[in-house]
Amino acid sequence: MIIISKKDASVQKIEELYNFLDRHQLQYNSHSSNGHLVIVVNGTDLHEIKQQIMCFSAVENVIPLSKSYTLAARETRNVNTSIIINNLTIGESELIFAAGPCAVESREQIIETALFLRECGVHILRGGAFKPRTSPYSFQGLGIEALEYLAEAREKTGLAVVTEILSPEDIDIIIQYADIIQIGARNMQNFALLVKAGKSGKPILLKRGIMATVEELLLAAEYILTTGNSQVILCERGIRTFETAVRNTFDISAIPLLKHASHLPVFADPSHASGKIELIAPLAKASVAAGVNGLLIEVHKEPYNAKSDGHQSLTFQLFKKLMKDLQALYDYLKQLD
Repeated sequence: MIIISKKDASVQKIEELYNFLDRHQLQYNSHSSNGHLVIVVNGTDLHEIKQQIMCFSAVENVIPLSKSYTLAARETRNVNTSIIINNLTIGESELIFAAGPCAVESREQIIETALFLRECGVHILRGGAFKPRTSPYSFQGLGIEALEYLAEAREKTGLAVVTEILSPEDIDIIIQYADIIQIGARNMQNFALLVKAGKSGKPILLKRGIMATVEELLLAAEYILTTGNSQVILCERGIRTFETAVRNTFDISAIPLLKHASHLPVFADPSHASGKIELIAPLAKASVAAGVNGLLIEVHKEPYNAKSDGHQSLTFQLFKKLMKDLQALYDYLKQLD
């Protein structure tokens, strides 16, 4: 439920309300909005508590929530969440581009790629250090060595870095190098990892699981939000269906659904959604039309030699053209608003 305070409520009266919530061992978060204090209380079966809260002189209104997720719900927060990383703001009017290889393969590769991406106007460098591969015999990533290369690339280009975490035990090393922690589709419901990543205080890019509903994605985000970390980016990357012509089925409807249901920024990953180079551009354009805040696109100088996901990675030339097309489309659509 949501508790809205009176504008003239004194500090003492607010403290009495907080003490009441603490005595009942309720989890809550609060923020200011238009002169009111808004307190979001987590939990179910709060009907009796609601009646008692209404008796506090500091309280103007108590609103029950209809969603199974509370902190992620748009009705909890009437403004879009913005995430600030140095000079970069995610979730406002600018279309954000995150790009790079599926996996960091060498120092030379990631630095050359980062320099190219900066010239194209990309904001965030993506690159896997620890890779969750379907086969145990596939390239698993360079680990800490890759993290060091990503940090060097950031120093040379100023790009923010996003990289995936696989295990809660890796959080301490990941946060030393990454600006954004990616939780991949296979780990969307790894609840111990969600909580540990949330407690790091770092922004989290949360990908939708391969068989997860929109509500399950939002509930996974809720695990992170309950740690007090509000910096969550939701990412649609396709789901598994009976269709075999593509790697995954890209759920374009999820983008406006998430934007309507939640205040959190929404990204799309057309590379994993399709698994095919020729489909990345049209799916990326569709994502922009659907209202995404950002795109996550795989790029490799020589995709045919890539150690991971070369079949869904754009060449430098193709990516440069796509960037221009996407920005032009985004600018045009803004004029129509």
